[in-house]
Amino acid sequence: MELSAARLCVSLLSLFAGLTSGLEITSSSASTPTEVASGQSVKLDCQFTLASEDSGPLDIEWSLVASDNQKDDQVIILYSGDRAYEDYDTPVKGRVHFNSPDPKNGDASINVLTVKSTDTGTYQCKVKKAPGVRNKKMQLLVMEKPSKPRCYTEGSTHEGKDVVLRCTSDAGSKPMKYSWEKTTGSKVLPASSVLDPVSGTVNVKNASASASGTYRCTATNRVGAEQCVLDLSVTAIPNTAGIVAGSIIAVLLILLIIAIILFCFCRARNRKKYEKEICNEIREDVPPPKSRASTARSFTVASQRSSLGSMSPSNLHEYALKPQYDKIPSSEEYDRPPSQAPVLPPSAGKMAGYNLSRMGGIPVMVPAQTRDGSIV
Repeated sequence: MELSAARLCVSLLSLFAGLTSGLEITSSSASTPTEVASGQSVKLDCQFTLASEDSGPLDIEWSLVASDNQKDDQVIILYSGDRAYEDYDTPVKGRVHFNSPDPKNGDASINVLTVKSTDTGTYQCKVKKAPGVRNKKMQLLVMEKPSKPRCYTEGSTHEGKDVVLRCTSDAGSKPMKYSWEKTTGSKVLPASSVLDPVSGTVNVKNASASASGTYRCTATNRVGAEQCVLDLSVTAIPNTAGIVAGSIIAVLLILLIIAIILFCFCRARNRKKYEKEICNEIREDVPPPKSRASTARSFTVASQRSSLGSMSPSNLHEYALKPQYDKIPSSEEYDRPPSQAPVLPPSAGKMAGYNLSRMGGIPVMVPAQTRDGSIV
């Protein structure tokens, strides 16, 4: 009970002091927040007047009111003893200054430079000159202006179709509105179009060639605006049947070319394989080469067989009685070097030729050889 009475007394004393003192803050309190675009500077106004009875030292204090009642307010700048104190560790450190070089003249306003979105909040200006004390609160709202929007179309751009013109800004504080205008031709939107300023779309229904042209979209909020431009071209519906027929013909031609290439490749491959098999067959039919000794032996054997074939039974007895040199030489005699070959008498050669003629054989002249085997 005593504590409540003490608080009531303090409140009454403060009220009485305020009524009797002449200190007043003349700046009107704004009912709406002070809006500013991000990156710009803003002035927070705080004008005051003094009276003769306000004889104490002048103190001006600007603070950022805490959004949570459990936290203390942050002092951002102070004027006391004819000196300004700005080096407070706050989000606006280095960016806040008094508007007047001498605030004693009644201007306690401050300037906040290059504001950021984090600077949004409630600021309080408190002027004290005993016995007078006055304060004023104001709300600062830092907004971002719209980013440059993107303009594009959705849907078909052929005649008789519905075309949607869309405008979108990726950044910017709400609320944001979009507006469209045509900058060429009649400079008015098509009669069949429907504009939605919130979503930023223009739906052109049953579009015709007259809807073609250049369009401009503007994205706007309370702190700025940005624009983009779109060129719309509404064309006639293409001949899809001709396109399909042309595509089919092109595909068939490609398949035909591929088939011809494969056919030529297979044919060339088979021809090469056939020629290779023919060459192998010819090589298999060719007999291996014979040596000189086997060739001579074959010739002599063939001659003797021919002679024997022409003999009659009456001549067999004479053939059996012929000398030893009329026999077919053996392989050892052919392999014997010329210096060791047997020397036949001249009469033996004549008798052999006579007997061959008598039996129907054809005599063959054998060149004479010397003792060392050379031909005469």
